[in-house]
Amino acid sequence: MRATFTELRAVAVPISRSCALLGRARATHYRHARGPVHGPRPVRAVPENGQVLSPAERVAVLTLINTEAYADLSIGQIWARELDEGRYWCSASSMYRIARAAGQSRERRRLATHPAKVKPELLAGGSSQVWTWDITKLRGPAKGIFYQLYG
Repeated sequence: MRATFTELRAVAVPISRSCALLGRARATHYRHARGPVHGPRPVRAVPENGQVLSPAERVAVLTLINTEAYADLSIGQIWARELDEGRYWCSASSMYRIARAAGQSRERRRLATHPAKVKPELLAGGSSQVWTWDITKLRGPAKGIFYQLYG
């Protein structure tokens, strides 16, 4: 079978035709031609295209996101308002990416936070210092019948 591959390569038959002659799929051909892959794939090298924001520009965008005027707005609203004002900092997706890298891809509005409810505790050091009352519902003999215990 090795001779067949060598002959096919020498004749320069298109891969699709050679695969049809051999009776196997193109994916199998390429997998055998490349050899086994062990371990994780190497990190893809991203070519520098000149459009990447510099660290100073990223800081400027993050500062803009955190200004008081835009504190309650979403990233998309900030991007649109800046564009309406004639200022283009970066794309909307880049602005989201910068916010996510800074850990700010959450709800941006100021929401009310309520303190945890504390169960009241009464402490008496002696008799007749604390007076309280309570109503407890007790289950009755049948469904839907309750007794209220006043104490």
